[in-house]
Amino acid sequence: QLVESGGGLVQTGGSLRLSCAASGSSFSIRAMGWFRQAPGKEREFVAAISWGGGTSYYKDAVTGRFTISRDNSKKTVNLQMDRLKPEDTAVYYCAARPHPPATISADTYEYWGQGTQVTVSS
Repeated sequence: QLVESGGGLVQTGGSLRLSCAASGSSFSIRAMGWFRQAPGKEREFVAAISWGGGTSYYKDAVTGRFTISRDNSKKTVNLQMDRLKPEDTAVYYCAARPHPPATISADTYEYWGQGTQVTVSS
């Protein structure tokens, strides 16, 4: 099970930090990612990170503003979002997969959180 937290309402230029915790001792994770879905749009990749070497990937539009990190011992992944823009408004989903590597394709992730709303006001 994946549980997200940290969403909310923020003004343009502000920051939010999303967290995702994986529960269950049999839960094997080798990569985790964040995706988002805005109203009327398809779900899109935001960032992903591998569990071993910590290799990370970002959507071009968030590079330099968002930072993904992980804590292997706690099975958590965080997404620090700075300099937020109205176009970042969406429901953000955490995802995990039991096999490496980290990928940008939603279809490759087996486990998903319930989503957390992020709203950036102009």
